[in-house]
Amino acid sequence: MKKVSLLISILVLFSMLLGACAPKTEAPAAEQPAAEQPAPQQPAAEQPAASGKTVLNVWSFTNEIMTMAVAFEKSHPDVDVVYTMIPMTNGEYQTKLMATLGTADVPDVVALEAAFVKSYVESDFLADLGDLLPYAQEMEVYPFVTDVGTHEGVIKAYAYQATPGAVFYRRSLAKEYFGTDDPDEMQKILGDMDKFVAAAEVVKEKSAANTYMVASNGDFMNLFYANREQPWVVNDTLTVDPLVNKMVETVKIFRDNGYEARATQWQEGWFAGMNDTLTDAAGNPKKIFSYFLPTWGLPYVLAPNATSADGTSTTVGDWAVITGPLPYQWGGTWLGVMKDSKKMDLAKEFIRFCTLDEENLTNWATGVYTNEYLKAIDPSVPEGQYQAAGDFVGSQVVVRKITSSFDDSEMSKFLGGQNSYGGFAEAAPSVSARLFQGSDDAIQRALNDPLNSYLEGTIDLDEMWSLWKDAVRNEFPDLIIP
Repeated sequence: MKKVSLLISILVLFSMLLGACAPKTEAPAAEQPAAEQPAPQQPAAEQPAASGKTVLNVWSFTNEIMTMAVAFEKSHPDVDVVYTMIPMTNGEYQTKLMATLGTADVPDVVALEAAFVKSYVESDFLADLGDLLPYAQEMEVYPFVTDVGTHEGVIKAYAYQATPGAVFYRRSLAKEYFGTDDPDEMQKILGDMDKFVAAAEVVKEKSAANTYMVASNGDFMNLFYANREQPWVVNDTLTVDPLVNKMVETVKIFRDNGYEARATQWQEGWFAGMNDTLTDAAGNPKKIFSYFLPTWGLPYVLAPNATSADGTSTTVGDWAVITGPLPYQWGGTWLGVMKDSKKMDLAKEFIRFCTLDEENLTNWATGVYTNEYLKAIDPSVPEGQYQAAGDFVGSQVVVRKITSSFDDSEMSKFLGGQNSYGGFAEAAPSVSARLFQGSDDAIQRALNDPLNSYLEGTIDLDEMWSLWKDAVRNEFPDLIIP
């Protein structure tokens, strides 16, 4: 399959989708939802450069990295980071970025979201960042983080965060149905997919079908995709790993047996299950036992939605987190340098600071970068610009040093006293990203509609696979499809 054709296909796909938002079907978005990021002030126009300073142009699809840009200017007072934020809506970010190739407008540093980072890493647009590898080794960056940024032995992107996934479950419901809410015991009960399916039957039976094991079958997609033995494309040929068949079998079991609430991720019913306001079509109250979410899912998704809008229902303090049945990764932001940058050394230093600097990563994760801190560096910083504590960083060195600081944090209280950072630290080493390919997101999205039709019973299994292959063929005409 030709790389140019692959990249064009992916850009066309993203021009039809809302960046970082919920999908229309029950499969999860491969990218992080917009809720993950602190609310931006507004889609940014390019910031003007300060006179007399060296200008570094940084492009992103979120205001998040602007916080690090301000911190970078504190330690590099002769540099003015001109930060341009472009939303991913309808593929605008990728389209504008591609339009700068070969022109004087090409940015120096670009942010790359998990859903499309690999397509850029596999392209010829990014510079080789191999000279930063000694820093990565010193910081003991999780292997899956660097694997995503690497293609054919060349590393072109680094990430400041790691995003291992986990299972969040309701403590009160665990006590009721399994006699314990202890995370170690619950990990034994839910430690593989067969056990998870068996536990779903227990939940259904003991709740008289009033509690679902999961809200959406989309919760399972990342787990199965992450644990395949083979990638989607092998020798330019579409390949279906046996674990993909296992995934289809599992979601069919959950649908047919009423183990899932049939909610759509990122929509009302999915969130309602987080605060006990979920009801069925007849208005009967229903509960959700567990959610599969990554690191950012706790502060940006679960915690904000654990209390109902009217304040009458809350599940705060009734959650716990475990590794769950399978290791997986979901989301993340990588940084790369455009190879046409005229500020190559400075751009690399910016990436080193953002992703591989111990002090910066510690400040980022522990809430040092408050709005007051940033305004002391640059008074023009917007009021809402800051980084709350809790983001899980990619350096094992930093993680080890700061984990204990979360023992009495707000997130710990949310989890009934459990240290979430420690939980993710246990899960992260098991995550692998060795199968990541630039075509993953398009191929996996192509399965959404056929799979849902199969689950609804409107088509059979053979028709599902046929429709999926037709959709993939349309996206990648050069791909060999058996």
